[in-house]
Amino acid sequence: MDILFLGSSDFAIPALELLASSKWRLLGAVTQPDRPRGRGRKVSPTPVKQYALDEHLTVYQPESGARLADLLASENLRPSVIVVVAFGQLLKKAALELPPLGCINIHPSLLPAYRGPAPIQRAIMNGETRTGVTTMYLSPEMDAGDVILQEPVTVEPGATSGELSARLAGLGAEMLCKTLTLVERGAAPRLAQDQSQATYAPALTPGEERIDWSRDAVGLCNLIRGMNPSPGAHTLFNGKGLKIWRSRPGDGASDGRPGSVSAVDTRSGFTVQTGCGLLVIESVQPAGRSRMSAAEFVRGYLVRPGLLLGG
Repeated sequence: MDILFLGSSDFAIPALELLASSKWRLLGAVTQPDRPRGRGRKVSPTPVKQYALDEHLTVYQPESGARLADLLASENLRPSVIVVVAFGQLLKKAALELPPLGCINIHPSLLPAYRGPAPIQRAIMNGETRTGVTTMYLSPEMDAGDVILQEPVTVEPGATSGELSARLAGLGAEMLCKTLTLVERGAAPRLAQDQSQATYAPALTPGEERIDWSRDAVGLCNLIRGMNPSPGAHTLFNGKGLKIWRSRPGDGASDGRPGSVSAVDTRSGFTVQTGCGLLVIESVQPAGRSRMSAAEFVRGYLVRPGLLLGG
């Protein structure tokens, strides 16, 4: 069985690694064009391209997913099946119909819940305690194709989107192997999704990472978890940016103003009053500095009870 892989982000690498060492023939990896990335906006390859080059795999970079059919024709590629994992672009119907065994996708949610580009971050931000991975046949509509396999997982308390993503990526690779085995045998199920139960996980928008201290402590803790490792939830400390990477809801109550520091401990960090409850800050990153524990932060900066964070 000849397989063409489409992927771009780190989430796709475990699946590509599995295919590269599998019994099936990997025709190459299709990924998005090199673009400015990171703080310096340096033009860089996608993680999938970098991995593929390191492993001496053939790499293709069409201008968009819409040009995939043209790529297959120009390169004389005839995949039995196309595997798509975190590619970042929709495929046209013409491309979806080319491989005789279909186009298979790994999606990090229990579809039809959390369709869209940010299912892991949205699940954590919404305080979900259960999510999972779905393998499915791609359809022209986003994440609406027939389900092949699903595997639920429990979201560990305190897990960040980065930690959950790594866990689901590994599980997705394992499920891909089972899925392709079923597809090759002609035994893969096709379970239609219940469209009435579909929910959407839109991409994060600018400003969502700003901490609104009038929210409750549990909601803010989930926001901080969901924004870790990117883009990072932030507030203002003495007028300068302060990213908060880890936190937890605190015990007790306070009648202070939301955003005000209620307690400081040089051994453990500091606590902030929210709109409902206290939030214990565990890890931060001041502007222009590296990440540090909240205890390190209060020992090096003038953090005192009553100090107001935010605007």
